[in-house]
Amino acid sequence: MRRIAFAELQARIELVLLALGVAPARAALGARLTAETDRDGVRTHGVARLPRFAQHVRSGLIDPRAGPEKVAGFGAIERWTGRRGPGNLAAYGAMQRAMELAREHGLGCVALADTSHWMRAGTYGWQAADAGFAALCWTNTLPNLPPWGASTVALGNNPMVVAIPRRVISSGGGEGKSAPIVLDMAMSQFSYGTLAAYRERGDTLPVPGGYDERGQLTNDPGVIEATHRALPIGYWKGSGLSFVLDVLAAMLTGGMATHDFSTDPAKEVGQSQVFLAIAPASVETIEELSRFAQGQSIAQKAIDALHAATPIQAEKPVRYPGEGALRCREESMALGVVVEDAAWDAFVKLELELSHV
Repeated sequence: MRRIAFAELQARIELVLLALGVAPARAALGARLTAETDRDGVRTHGVARLPRFAQHVRSGLIDPRAGPEKVAGFGAIERWTGRRGPGNLAAYGAMQRAMELAREHGLGCVALADTSHWMRAGTYGWQAADAGFAALCWTNTLPNLPPWGASTVALGNNPMVVAIPRRVISSGGGEGKSAPIVLDMAMSQFSYGTLAAYRERGDTLPVPGGYDERGQLTNDPGVIEATHRALPIGYWKGSGLSFVLDVLAAMLTGGMATHDFSTDPAKEVGQSQVFLAIAPASVETIEELSRFAQGQSIAQKAIDALHAATPIQAEKPVRYPGEGALRCREESMALGVVVEDAAWDAFVKLELELSHV
């Protein structure tokens, strides 16, 4: 692994996106979102995904200049199409629109069809929570997860995000910086990007993440990649949750469901995504999440109770969702963003290829 200054990383990603045909303002936003992903320690969905994005642009699966368009709307819910443009830009715009609707109606929903991979799922939870909104969003994917009781893929690992706004107390006693609670999870115990990262490092998984060729649970990421039998979170519960998220996303967007996708990751495009935002002022209990009565908020009290739990290993205290990302963010900005060697080498190769186009 190596460390790259955040500003340098963002600037170099922007040049790559410009070379791929993304318009300047959108390239700047895309570069920031991608660099922030690595900054927060989600190294499987930042720079590491750019070569595949470039492949999709070159093959015509993604139109780098296409932006989302509104198709229909009624009250607090709208349907948009991503027109198969850059997925993270379409998703960011969809969450922005959901927040605008929430300001007007208390709750806003944008259903986005025919888009592409949105990169880090948690990006849009952080986006909403930093702006003071509670949020829920999810996407479907190509078939890459066996339903419970099956040995062949028929479900997607369908990432889902839940975000809760929160601000820490400043040294002066007032509200300080944003420190939201952000749960970002796939429906598989480990995403395929995470499996690949463990395999490339030569590490085994900390808990079983899927099945080997004999149908036995295994901690070997390479074996799981080969069998395509990732383990659903919560066994049959994760399998069921994956299914209903997929069906609801396809119904709300009028777009593709998991069974409509190719099983080839090189052809994965056309995702259906849903973005929900809740305005703080619309529900008193949500509003209290950002209030500090007697130095404590609802969220802070819950976090304090969580931190009070006795850890199994003293050197690994219990963390709330998003806490690790905040710590990694501070370290990245101080010391540089950690990028794995394989991901950086692939990115540099992409830079060189584009410089000769």
